[in-house]
Amino acid sequence: MSAATSRLAFIDALKAIGSQLIVLHHLAFYGPMSDYVSEIAPALITWLSQEARVAVQVFLVIGGFLAAKGLAPLGKLSVGAPLATLRNRYRKLTTPYVAALLLAICCAALARQWMDHDSIPDAPQVRQFLIHTLLLQNLLDYDALSAGVWYVAIDFQLFALLLCILWLARGLGARINGTRILGLCFIAGLGIASLFHFNRDADWDNWGVYFFGSYALGTLTYWASGREQKPVWLGLIAAVVIGALLIDFRSRIAVALAVALALGIARRTGALESWPNNRAIAYLGQISYSVFLLNFPVGLVVNALFARFAPEDPAIQAIGMLFAWIACIGAGALFYHCVERRARRWEEWTSAWTVAPFLRLFGWLALKIRLRP
Repeated sequence: MSAATSRLAFIDALKAIGSQLIVLHHLAFYGPMSDYVSEIAPALITWLSQEARVAVQVFLVIGGFLAAKGLAPLGKLSVGAPLATLRNRYRKLTTPYVAALLLAICCAALARQWMDHDSIPDAPQVRQFLIHTLLLQNLLDYDALSAGVWYVAIDFQLFALLLCILWLARGLGARINGTRILGLCFIAGLGIASLFHFNRDADWDNWGVYFFGSYALGTLTYWASGREQKPVWLGLIAAVVIGALLIDFRSRIAVALAVALALGIARRTGALESWPNNRAIAYLGQISYSVFLLNFPVGLVVNALFARFAPEDPAIQAIGMLFAWIACIGAGALFYHCVERRARRWEEWTSAWTVAPFLRLFGWLALKIRLRP
């Protein structure tokens, strides 16, 4: 099967939409261009800066959906070496991520030459950079080197959590011939706990359990949407989420439910693989991770350019935001072809020199490094 036909068209479309909303959210949230543009389009800038961030739910649900497809397509863990699987996931996420961090540091240094703004991260320390490469920056309370990097850490936490649950279910279920039932119960139980408790308490938002409700929605939807399954299972999943929304309505959870139902229907009808049949949308979905990693530093540089060299005219600054949007897509495409796409060729090298030591240090650092006040 070719790369083109092996991709899931509907998921690429969701990724394309979600990534572009995240780019626009960052451009609206981190000024100063958006501060001027808000004078002529206050409602649009307000919506983009506040509400558009719920697009991250698209990636949380898709992440759970694809994790179920890759780890346990029939409901029980199918990979033979969980630690190797976790290591491969870490490499896949962090090889382009570390390269993007280095670019973000350079872009922030350049932006400081042209403007003084609170959206520019401070010059990093070596330990701060190391903590970022270990995906521990939020847990250890370190300032982010780039906007959105928290999501990469959360994605890894969620994948590791799901993998551990499935591994535990396989170990316990083998004794009672109930691996699938145990895995389903454990994941559904933690998902419900997240929806009804953890996701309602912002103190948990540095931990995967805060987002596990949305991630579990994707996982359970994959299992419930097979054509051999009865539609009632999707209805049951929706009913539980609606119950959580009736107790405490959260737009992010409502969006997660809508995405999960769309994925479930698309899989049952066959649209998951074939719709929409649009090359531009498919390409934007394909490069979405690279666009996500690069959009903040690129937007920061464009903001600095227009702050230093352009007049403080809302119309001119609006052109600057449009230019920044296009530049983010272009930079993401270039990064995809030069870095992300080639990352697999570097995996042997990163495994020997980078990833293995980081994984060995992970537990030690979590215990030994003191939190900054």
